Amino acid sequence: MKAKLTRAMVDRAKPEAKPYKIHDVELRGLFLRVQPSGVKTYYVAFGRNQDAPLGRWPVMTLEQARAEATKALAEAITHGAPLKHKARREQREQAAGERIVTLGDLMKHRYEPWATAERKAGAATVQAIKAQFGTWYGRKLADLTPWNLERFKADRLRAGVSPVTVNRDVVRIKAVMNKAVEWGVLPANPFASVKRAKVEEDGRVRYLSAEEEKRLRAALAAREAKRRKARESGNRWRVERDEEPLHEWAPAEFTDHLMPLVLLAINTGARRGELFGLTWADVDLDARRMTVRAATAKGARTRHIPLNAEAHDVLERWHAQRDPEMARVFPGAGGGQMTNINKSWAELVAAADLADFRYHDCRHHFASRLVMAGVDLNTVRELLGHTDIAMTLRYAHLAPEHKAAAVAALDQPRAAGRGR
Repeated sequence: MKAKLTRAMVDRAKPEAKPYKIHDVELRGLFLRVQPSGVKTYYVAFGRNQDAPLGRWPVMTLEQARAEATKALAEAITHGAPLKHKARREQREQAAGERIVTLGDLMKHRYEPWATAERKAGAATVQAIKAQFGTWYGRKLADLTPWNLERFKADRLRAGVSPVTVNRDVVRIKAVMNKAVEWGVLPANPFASVKRAKVEEDGRVRYLSAEEEKRLRAALAAREAKRRKARESGNRWRVERDEEPLHEWAPAEFTDHLMPLVLLAINTGARRGELFGLTWADVDLDARRMTVRAATAKGARTRHIPLNAEAHDVLERWHAQRDPEMARVFPGAGGGQMTNINKSWAELVAAADLADFRYHDCRHHFASRLVMAGVDLNTVRELLGHTDIAMTLRYAHLAPEHKAAAVAALDQPRAAGRGR
């Protein structure tokens, strides 16, 4: 994409499913790269298939980027590359050079820098690989064989680790080797022939019965009432000591984030991370629609979720009491992204007496109610953001009348035959 880069354009540039570039038509060579994670970085292209990062927005302004790009382009004419880029490249080559011998070398000098820069959960992936394969870091890449990974897989399974978890580890280390091949470090992936552990699909779908949902809602209401009462009592104590009382919530206000989070989850099917990453710019109360951006979606694809009456009411009430300075719908400490609600969720589930019900099961509850109401599976797939219908098929058994109708169709030819 080519356009004149302006501050407004840079500010408005939204993340998409894949990285994209906006090339400046005013200063040839300057461009902005927008990652699916939302990270925006200024670059300068100084030769064919050669570019160098200048700095990230908003730390670097557009004016600073233009100045740095102009300087870099002038240096490239004289020295063949911008001096900073040339120095960094020489340092990397000197540091890595012949040192990409072991798995640890590969992780430290190549995979970790790449993953943390290019993948949304890159840092977490690197930590997960180190946790399971850290003892391999001293091994030479040339000595790794399929048997090493097969043995790892067998040992983990014997230790009682679930096949799903073992498969995640297998996929991660195979992905590292694939990148090593792509970068020319290895001629072939030594683990290419290793298959995933067999997983017996149990189709776990934990959703709430009508009675359980009633208890969940009652526990939420009781928690709200308890917090209001505690605030009132605390304020009486403060007033008696001539201290400034804290804010007391109006009847339409929520006392904190938990109730709106839970009610949104069971009415939209959004994942926890998707709700944590939601901003008010993603909520259109007039159109009664909530947008889950690719940067926060598990499948890295933007989707739009219509708001039913309760979800709309929750967001409308929560919007009315928001801090105008906070862009996130559910801000964490200091306005950053919330990280977890583990403690409050555990207390809520205990109060509602819900056995084996995780926060993620709110999503199952949403999908199950839709299927039981007769909504077709493809629509449910789109609302959930599944990239594969196979993920949605776990809910198919909740529409027994469809299967019953299909089996009943077998009786029609027989009935017609008896009529003749």
